[in-house]
Amino acid sequence: MSANSVPPQHEKTAKTQGLQPTVFWRIAEDIPPGLSWLLMVLSVAVPLTFWWLLATYGDVNPAFLPSPGKVGTAFVDLWHQYDTLNQKDTYPLFQATLMSCFRVGSGFLLASILAVPMGIGMGAFASLRSLGEPIIGIVRYMPAPAFIPLLLIYLGLEEEPKIALIFIGTIFFNVLMIMDAVKFVPKELIETTYTLGGNRTQVLLQVITPYVIPRIIDAFRVNMAASWNLVVVAELVAADEGLGKRILLAQRFNSVDKIFVCLIVLGLLGFSLDLFFRWLQHVTCRWAIE
Repeated sequence: MSANSVPPQHEKTAKTQGLQPTVFWRIAEDIPPGLSWLLMVLSVAVPLTFWWLLATYGDVNPAFLPSPGKVGTAFVDLWHQYDTLNQKDTYPLFQATLMSCFRVGSGFLLASILAVPMGIGMGAFASLRSLGEPIIGIVRYMPAPAFIPLLLIYLGLEEEPKIALIFIGTIFFNVLMIMDAVKFVPKELIETTYTLGGNRTQVLLQVITPYVIPRIIDAFRVNMAASWNLVVVAELVAADEGLGKRILLAQRFNSVDKIFVCLIVLGLLGFSLDLFFRWLQHVTCRWAIE
């Protein structure tokens, strides 16, 4: 055998290894937990580092791009302030966060309660789908903030128009996503239920509904982001308290650092809710994700 020759079995192994993708580029496969955690840390650390370098060494006016340290100081100031007039501590950031959470939770909960039966009904019955899909398709393309003037006229300046805005901005998307999920229920499951003596109610409650629960949770997780966008819009227009109101007040006094604080809090709240829905899906629908 010559020095340059390679045994057939070794050549085959080398070709196979050459075609095998690395761990990073595997398609539709999990990566090792250590690599996953490393990438997640980098996804946050790299932007923060770039932000710090740009604010510290870049030719940028600190009034327009505060450093992470200055934003941290602004966070402490917003979280804990002392009211010299009333001689007591105030927690404006905490109160604003609670108020925004209340509005988002109320509007999204009302939308979810109605969206689930509507989506399942429209997905299961073609008659209901033909009746409801056209009007929902039209209304969902109307920007929800465009309803603000009407909501203020009809419902006043209290909490009702803000909650109604979130309701309008999320219910139609939830309905359509749930309806589409029902369409993918295997017909074999429905036919088997009828064959075994099941009735229409059992098909709806014991076959279709459990099958689409994971997709319902996914729909809620995706559309929750719209709720937070809308609550900020509503609070910018007419509100006495809330994260959107805090952003507006900071803009008036050119306090960019406080705007950054509110934006970061909004991002952390949204990310926490995303993790909650993932956890909820893992706990309640283990059969669907394993």
